[in-house]
Amino acid sequence: MFSIASEIVQIYRFREVLWQMVKREIKARYKQSILGYFWVILNPLAQMLVMSFAFSLILRIPTNASSHIPYSVFLYVALLPWNLFANSVSSACNSLVSSSTLITKVYFPRSILVISSIFAKIIDFLFALTILIGYMAWYRIPINANIFWVIPIFIIQQIFTIGLSLFFSAANLLYRDVQYLLGLVLVLWMYLTPVIYPADLVPTRFRLIFQLNPLSVIINAYRQTILGGGQPNHLSLLIATVVSLITLQLGILYFKSREKIFADNI
Repeated sequence: MFSIASEIVQIYRFREVLWQMVKREIKARYKQSILGYFWVILNPLAQMLVMSFAFSLILRIPTNASSHIPYSVFLYVALLPWNLFANSVSSACNSLVSSSTLITKVYFPRSILVISSIFAKIIDFLFALTILIGYMAWYRIPINANIFWVIPIFIIQQIFTIGLSLFFSAANLLYRDVQYLLGLVLVLWMYLTPVIYPADLVPTRFRLIFQLNPLSVIINAYRQTILGGGQPNHLSLLIATVVSLITLQLGILYFKSREKIFADNI
């Protein structure tokens, strides 16, 4: 029976391989690119500016509890973690297919391929985070000790991301339609998650669905701690943690059950 703990032990044993793959992922992505890592900042910044114009000036979506916060900051606080999630899962989905040579010739835990692609996206996220810090400094948005809640919220998000990524990467190696299905699912998922609108606008009858969506709870928690200066809803965060851990365990079980036939399906 594969468990989260046993997988962590395996990855720790091959940690040098993990870091080498993260470096390879980062170097290969912007090879022969003039702007290089500036694209990491430019892409979310451009996305934020366009969406702010559309949803703030044209559709005039309110920020409700964070009404004193500029919509661009309100949006970016949610857009950054959403992009991290969506880009991580999309990249991890193709991680096994794009590393077919390694899978057939070298032994190491195959989950390292998935996790290394996620770690590379986290590094991108940290670069893009500088824009948010700059915006908050410009608008003089205060922060307090509750900002440290961002750390456990971020960990919960990564637990959920890794669990989904393990499942989709293994499924995509066996059935290549999965990558196209995932693209559609992520588009729909974004609109079902309070990225461009506040969680307060979710009708009461849909609140249960909202709480069972870990990304809704996580993104709302980011806003509560970063923009609101308060603590996240503890019950909702607990539910998100449980759902994320279950997702990770199921992802590991599915990935490991298919790992022996990866080489036959390259």
